[in-house]
Parts: sequence; structure tokens; C-alpha cells
Amino acid sequence: MIVSEPTPSNLPSQDNGPSSTAIFLVLRKMRAPLLVLIVTFAVSVFGLTLIPGQDVDGKPWRMDIFDAFYFMSYTASTIGYGEIPHPFSTGQRMWVTICIYLTVIAWAYAIGTVFSLLGDTGFKTAVSTQRFSRSVRLLREPFLLLVGFGQAGELLARSLDDMDRRLVVLDIDQTRIDSLELASFHNDVPGHVGDARNPEELIRAGLNHPKCAGVIALTSDDEANLAVVMAAALLRPDLPVVARTMDDLIAERMLDFGEPQIVDPFNLFGDELMLAVTAPDTARLATWLTSDPGTVLPEDPELPRAGRWVVCGYGRFGSRLVHDLLRHGIEVTVIETTDTATGGAARILGDATEPEVLQRADLTHAAAFTAATDNDTTNLSLIVAARRANPDLYLVARQNQPVNAPLFDSVAIDSVLVPTRLIAHEVLARIGDPMLWRFLQEARTHSDEWSADLLERMQTSCGRHRPGLYEPVLTGADNPALRSWLDSGHAHLGELLRDPQDRTLPLECTALLLRRGDDVVPAPGDDEVLAAGDQLLLACSVTGRRKLDTILGVPQVLEYVASGERIGNSWVWRALSRRR
Repeated sequence: MIVSEPTPSNLPSQDNGPSSTAIFLVLRKMRAPLLVLIVTFAVSVFGLTLIPGQDVDGKPWRMDIFDAFYFMSYTASTIGYGEIPHPFSTGQRMWVTICIYLTVIAWAYAIGTVFSLLGDTGFKTAVSTQRFSRSVRLLREPFLLLVGFGQAGELLARSLDDMDRRLVVLDIDQTRIDSLELASFHNDVPGHVGDARNPEELIRAGLNHPKCAGVIALTSDDEANLAVVMAAALLRPDLPVVARTMDDLIAERMLDFGEPQIVDPFNLFGDELMLAVTAPDTARLATWLTSDPGTVLPEDPELPRAGRWVVCGYGRFGSRLVHDLLRHGIEVTVIETTDTATGGAARILGDATEPEVLQRADLTHAAAFTAATDNDTTNLSLIVAARRANPDLYLVARQNQPVNAPLFDSVAIDSVLVPTRLIAHEVLARIGDPMLWRFLQEARTHSDEWSADLLERMQTSCGRHRPGLYEPVLTGADNPALRSWLDSGHAHLGELLRDPQDRTLPLECTALLLRRGDDVVPAPGDDEVLAAGDQLLLACSVTGRRKLDTILGVPQVLEYVASGERIGNSWVWRALSRRR
């Protein structure tokens, strides 16, 4: 038996369950009230046809079924056209009076049931789920499936929305989905309450939608994130997946399902800290490029390159940091309340908040101090105590709750780990701008001098404020002259990045990365030969980007920067130029 590989087209489509559920609930809840109304009307109409009356001539007359139904219809709707076609007899009026009270009761019963149905939790869930499924089904542009709308998820969603990226959100918490509806996003962001461990919920959220461009799992439950990775790998192996976890075992299990990009904030912070110690200019380059446009180039963090570190707390963050420090040959003293092996670091058993325990750490001869517990109050008090003991210490703190940011800012700590912010920035770099993330990975493989030279070039061309990033693809589809130039085999990058007014001047752009298929060239030089289909990652000023757009879009401008020949726009000038 041949089993075809699952693709978006042959995967099971999103079910119509929510729609069927809403209709079923309406039918089930309204069944009794509708029967009561129908029976009341039938009895009223039938009774009117049996009770005798008189016409205008005093002759006996009986109302037929149509007239009786017509009379009961406008009476029940309170329109009240009166007694037609003839004035009623006393018997008919007595029956109509009874019918009026019966229909009022029946209508009250039906309307009450409708209000009860509108307030029913199951009905509201079915309707909102139906609305969500329809919104996802109607998406016609690429979107990202964001699973988990906590603090990191919200930060990431706002950043992606600012980049005009469409999102679909799935979270197990109703209050978070409610907050999503109240948030001021530029684009409509469909949100749904559901358990990410249920594949049906992921399918409903658009996992098999042909426009789904990627999956981001940022729940606080590692098992749920693992389930998302597994479902995406099995149902949509073509999609990029980014998942958060702080458990090494879960990370290994995730890697069993394809190649998900795993984000561990504690490992990330440790790596960045060690990068700042070993390659400060590379760290500045990464920090600058991942910051908001316009941010001033950060100064050297001046981390202690030598000396002893004191780390309070040997939990998930503290243990990873100690491991990274020891790996780089840095002496470490750990203060921990439990008798735990510290992997070769000196250990002080006790509570660091007690002055006597902190005194045993000999902070006066230490170079750096880290408050790494999972309690913000404890970390702040430790930082204050450490600074009092040695004002020259380099201070690192873990901030667990973003709401405590003003307190940490007021203490002026040298480096603060905010896991939610770090996760959001990392995911944004990886899936929001893959070219930038690829460049940052390549930069780490080069020397710190290479990064320092690139920073110098960027400052010379764009200034000290973070330039914008531009990623043109050199296809020449809209400019035949560009395609001819690229196909000539002599299209050098340095010629393209020239001022269109005076080609002797460089453009306000710095090339960071050249991608050709699966290969990349970090910081390509001016002599790099370009080809059709190449994609560039450029750091440009606003003026530089505008000029580059002109070069890529206007053949005469491209001819000037490439060869130095100025060609007019008129047919006569172009003809004369060709004859020369």
C-alpha cells in the first residue's frame, strides 16, 4: 500500500463541528418552547373555527381556518386590526381572551428560553468557535500560528503585528483570549480557547491551512509545547517550528521530531553573557541589530574578563550560568540553600539573605555577583546587599515578573534577565526575520575583530543610530536592465552600492549578508559578484534605501552606477548613446 506524504491539500480539512454544535444546541433548547407555541396556536385557531358568530345581517357565521389563523397571527404580534371580517360574538370574545393569555404565556416561555440559551456557556463556546473557524478559513495571506498568549506571547504578537505579519492565537486561558480581543492590534487577530495538546484544536487554528507559514509554541507547559512540535512535525513537516522549553529532556524529545528551533531563555542569557565576556563587539553588534530602529549603538558592557563570580541560587537559571562560566574557565562561588552538587564550583551552603552567609562569599574580592533565585524580592535585596559590600561588583539579576521592571530599573543593575522579553526577541529574530538570525549565527563564528570592523563600517555609512534593515531580492523581473547586468557576470556589489547622483560616493548602506540558494556570504565585499536570484541583507539609512530602490528600478540610474555612463530618458538620447 502506498501512503502519500501529508500535504496541506490532502490533509483532513477543518471540521464543521462548531457550526453543527451551535445548531444542535439551538434545536435542543428551543424544541419544547416551539412545541408549546405551535400547540397553543393550533388550539386557538381550531377553537375559533368551532365557535359560532354572526355576520352584519345577523345570520349565523363561522370563521374558516385561514381567517382564524390570520386573526391569531396579528393578535399574537400585538398589531391588532380588530374583529374582522365581522364583529365577534360573546362566545368568540371569551375564547379570544383565553387565547391571548395562553399565547402570552407561550411567548414568554419561548423568549425566556432564548435568553437562557444566549447566556449558556456551551452555546457561547460553540458560537465563538464557529466564528473563529470561519475567520481562520477565510485568511488569504500567510499567517503564523502562535500557541500561548502569555507575557512572551503578547510581546511577540505586538512586534509581529507592527511588522504587518498576520497571526492566529491559541491559548488555554479564556482571560488571555479576552484580553486579545481588547488589544489594539493593527490587523485582526483571531483567537481561540483550546488545549494545544489536542491536535484537533491545532487543526482548527489553521495548522493545515495552506497559508500557515509557521508555528510558535510559547506556552508555560513544556509538555504542551512538545505536543505542538510533534503535531506540526507529523501533520505539516514543511512548516518551521519555534518552541520554548527550559527542560533539557523535553528539548531532546523535541529534536526527535524534525528540526524545531528551541528557545531556552536561561541558555540564551548565558550564551549572550559569555559572548559579551569573550567577544564584546560581536555582542554589541547582535544587541544593536536586534534592538528597535533608531537605538543608539550600545557601549561596551565592560563585563569583568577575569575574577571570581558569586552566584546566589542554583536552580535552572543559576546552574546553567555556572556551567557556562566554568566552561570558559571563570572561577565561581555558589550560594545555595540545598546540598546540591555544583559541577566543580565552590559552594556555600546557606541562605544568601542572611548577612553572615553573604559575608562568607567574600564579595570584596569578587568581580561579579548574580542574584538568580526565582523570587524578585529576594533578588532585589541580594543586589542591594552585594552593592553595599562591594560597589565595584558587576551585578546580574533575574527578573521573574515583568511588572517589577520599575523596581529593577531603579536599582540600576548592570544586566537583567527578563525571560519573557528574551524569548520574544529571540523568536522574533528567528521566525520574524530569518535573514537577520542567519547573519547573527554567522557573526558568532567570526572573530571579534571582524565584528568591530563591521560596526565601524556601519557607523561610517549610517551613523550611531540603529539603521533599518533591507532585504532586496535581485531578480530583475521588473527591470530588464538589472537582469542583463546580473547575467553579465561582472555585476559587483560595490558598483550597486553607489550614490546615483555621484557614483564616486558610497551609498549609505552596509551589506551584512548575501544569500544564494542555501549558501550565504557574511559581510560580502565590494568585489563580490552578484547573480540573478541573490538576496541581500543591508543595513541602510532611510535615504540610502530610497536611492537603492531608484537604482534597482530605473535602468538609466543602474547604468550610471555600474558603468559611469549617463543615459537620458528620451528615445533620441538613447539612440545616440547606442550609436556611440
